[in-house]
Amino acid sequence: MDRLDQFMARANACYYATRDPYADFTTSPEISQVFGELLGLWAAVVWEQIGRPVPVVLAEAGPGRGTLMTDALRALRQTAPGFAAALRLVLIESSPRLRALQAERLPGACWIDGLNELPGAPLILLANEFLDALPIRQFVRRGAGWTERFVDRGMFHEHPAAAPPDPVAAAEGDVIEVGETARAATAVLAARVVAQGGAALIIDYGPATGAPGESLQALRGSRPADPLARPGEADLTAHVDFGAIAATAAAAGAAVHGPVAQGKFLTRLGLYPRSHILARGADPVRAAALIEAARRLAEPDRMGSLFKVLALCQPGRPTPPGFEP
Repeated sequence: MDRLDQFMARANACYYATRDPYADFTTSPEISQVFGELLGLWAAVVWEQIGRPVPVVLAEAGPGRGTLMTDALRALRQTAPGFAAALRLVLIESSPRLRALQAERLPGACWIDGLNELPGAPLILLANEFLDALPIRQFVRRGAGWTERFVDRGMFHEHPAAAPPDPVAAAEGDVIEVGETARAATAVLAARVVAQGGAALIIDYGPATGAPGESLQALRGSRPADPLARPGEADLTAHVDFGAIAATAAAAGAAVHGPVAQGKFLTRLGLYPRSHILARGADPVRAAALIEAARRLAEPDRMGSLFKVLALCQPGRPTPPGFEP
């Protein structure tokens, strides 16, 4: 019998090591090249804001197929060659299979297994849909106390437990999720940018305030599935508790910007103008697809509101792009 976070960690490690996750889901970089281009240019502006350090580490946590960084570097070489020349590319990826895919598209990158292995230098880190795949614990309100969920033979089992961190008012049967791994990763990132300079950009889905409630989900074959069934064959995720992430970063001394809705953030960075420029030079089918992709990323009833964007920065630096009042 495993605690839920232990079960989730092992299941996702097996899944990413043995399967193509993009057969089950599509992330923003795969929807439109403009997403990666805008994030690359965001990083270039932040590099200017922190004094154009050389060298600077440009890192991505959970780089998938390498699509986001491929698009980002293409934009940087065209419009910010100084930053492109100064950066050292680091990819945080533990899956050998995904590393091989990334190496085909990003020659010259350096791979590490975790945030604690980042090389010393000012850091600009991009993390798109990284925190949602990190393991969570689940606590259930029972009477005047709490239980915690464990997994055994494809079923939940509850055992008496202390109250979850940051206890909230809860009714009988309410589920509270705690992302200890995500909080720990945030603390590492925040301490790093405070001590050595830079910023981290986190893009994921979840509520801007308040605990997510019960949000554990699984995708197998592009369809919702039972998260406890056939471990290692489905992608397990949970909504990110942005309130807890922001509080963790602030406690570590970082300046926190956001969260803001993804649609607002991308629109401020120029999502639609850039998409229309690309569409003008494309055939009608491709042009329509580019505009549709922009709408999918930004419209509130699609990905624009569910996904949030948060930046962790060294204190005393200007507000990064996209977070202006």
